[in-house]
Amino acid sequence: MTRDGEKRVLQTAIAFACLVPILMGAASVIAGPAILSGVDNPPARDLDSHFRYLSGIFLVMGLAFASCIPGVERKTALFRLLGAMVVAGGLARALSAAQYGWPGAGHRFGLAMELGVVPLLMLWQARIARRFRGA
Repeated sequence: MTRDGEKRVLQTAIAFACLVPILMGAASVIAGPAILSGVDNPPARDLDSHFRYLSGIFLVMGLAFASCIPGVERKTALFRLLGAMVVAGGLARALSAAQYGWPGAGHRFGLAMELGVVPLLMLWQARIARRFRGA
């Protein structure tokens, strides 16, 4: 595959992956922790506040990843920073699973994205950046 073709496939993959934090972040900002199973409605005020705050960060992180799509071959530093944030969140989620057991399916999907898909996208982005630098 040509470097331009591979770049377009990566851009498409990033676009699809961005949908998770953008859609879930927005839904969670709007609904608050009530979006989760097993949370009292209304939830404790501090839990609601913290959950919506983190959901806002999650939403903007998705938008920041989306901003890397055009010119992805030049956005290595930002892509790595965002990816490191996601992986750190995944490690924190894994700690929770180790302490309290596995969460529901949606959170297991998140863990797969955080510790599987995003690191692979980071490696792919680095490959594309190298291919374009060497041209």
